[in-house]
Amino acid sequence: MNSSTLMFIIAFLALFSYWFAIQRAIKVAGGRSNIKHLTSLPRQFGLLTAFWCGIPALLFLLVWGIFETPIIESLLIAQLPAFVADLSTDQLSLYLNNIQLLAYSEKLLTNSVEAEQLIQYQAAAHLRLLTSNAAWLKAGFVVLIAVSSVLFILSKFSVNFRSREKIEKVITSILWVCSGIALLTTIGIIISVLFESIQFFSSVPPWEFMFGTQWSPQIAMRTDQVAGSGAFGAVPLFLGTLLISAIAMSLSVPVGLMIAIYLSQYASARMRSIAKPMLEILAGVPTVVYGFFAALTVAPLIRDLGDWLGLTVASESALAAGLVMGVMIIPFVSSLSEDAISAVPSSLKEGSLAMGATPSETIKNVLLPAAIPGLVGAVLLAVSRAIGETMIVVMAAGMAANLTANPLDSVTTVTVQIVTLLTGDQEFDSPKTLAAFALGLMLFITTLALNVIALKVVRKYREQYD
Repeated sequence: MNSSTLMFIIAFLALFSYWFAIQRAIKVAGGRSNIKHLTSLPRQFGLLTAFWCGIPALLFLLVWGIFETPIIESLLIAQLPAFVADLSTDQLSLYLNNIQLLAYSEKLLTNSVEAEQLIQYQAAAHLRLLTSNAAWLKAGFVVLIAVSSVLFILSKFSVNFRSREKIEKVITSILWVCSGIALLTTIGIIISVLFESIQFFSSVPPWEFMFGTQWSPQIAMRTDQVAGSGAFGAVPLFLGTLLISAIAMSLSVPVGLMIAIYLSQYASARMRSIAKPMLEILAGVPTVVYGFFAALTVAPLIRDLGDWLGLTVASESALAAGLVMGVMIIPFVSSLSEDAISAVPSSLKEGSLAMGATPSETIKNVLLPAAIPGLVGAVLLAVSRAIGETMIVVMAAGMAANLTANPLDSVTTVTVQIVTLLTGDQEFDSPKTLAAFALGLMLFITTLALNVIALKVVRKYREQYD
């Protein structure tokens, strides 16, 4: 019995316990006419019972999943011949992998097999038996824990049983655990990236990485190999990232802000009901589709236009990638900006109009200043989105690390180089591969700084309009 089936069983038991607990609470109250004597509503009794049914069973299933494979492997190794103990870790892993392949394959045992193969076939049969027994044992414990938990909480039911307070404590604990998981995940990401970055900086000086102007992360396989020393100056990558992001923001911020002003102040309800979903469609388009659009339509159009004007335009220019990225970010800016403008108290707008100001003057002098925290947050979120974009730049801007500020040239970004360095089978023991983690660390620091700035701006200006 697999885990998905057990999850379905737990869900069914939780739903049944919800219904049964409601009926039990009504019975404890003395009938539906006496429900008012309960300190909590019957559905709160049911919800508490459903949580008591599902949470312990799910926790047991999680713990079982963590320890199941190591325990089964240890039991399997204990049944193998003595020569297995002399194998190295890698050889033992390969040997166990072969047994697992035999255990779950359809290949039948024949009479013409060698002694070692016979041992593996017997071990595979033993592994199937262990796995089957573990599955049924797991199912039995899950059902037993769920039923026992339900019976325990049902025994506590009484007229004065405060199920509402208990369910609120349970939900608070769940939210606390979810917050802790998010925090631990962030800490784990930081530690893993930081550890690999420290290994990289032990081979490449930090000042060379942050201030160098040549990026060629090639490491020689032989001492006599030409151009194999490697150059890890990340300035061209940072400049390319800033250039494409600046182009994208120069399009998305004005257009998105104008769209937000129109939808919140001028558009009719019918127009808003049409335009708003269309903008949300743009936000839901996969970035790879934008990349196709940039590579096949926008880039050739800009190149042909440049030839007509007598300008030299690269086949993969920063301008093409930046413009398409700006179109992609417009829905983020417009939606968040509209929410910020709409959140401004209507009394400010009505007071301005009552004083004789025109609608445009009211927007410029009252609404936009009042919505500054939300607008700044929208812009900085869009900047973070632009800095972290990958697919559009890979397909439309190229991979050449050129140190240039010309939007008509081909440039690359930090995210593109991270993808390039980690594509394929890699071993994380050379500066070439570890450079991706250093780039990721700098990208993380940049986005973190933007979020801190946005938070400070919001806190500084929010109280002025409360």
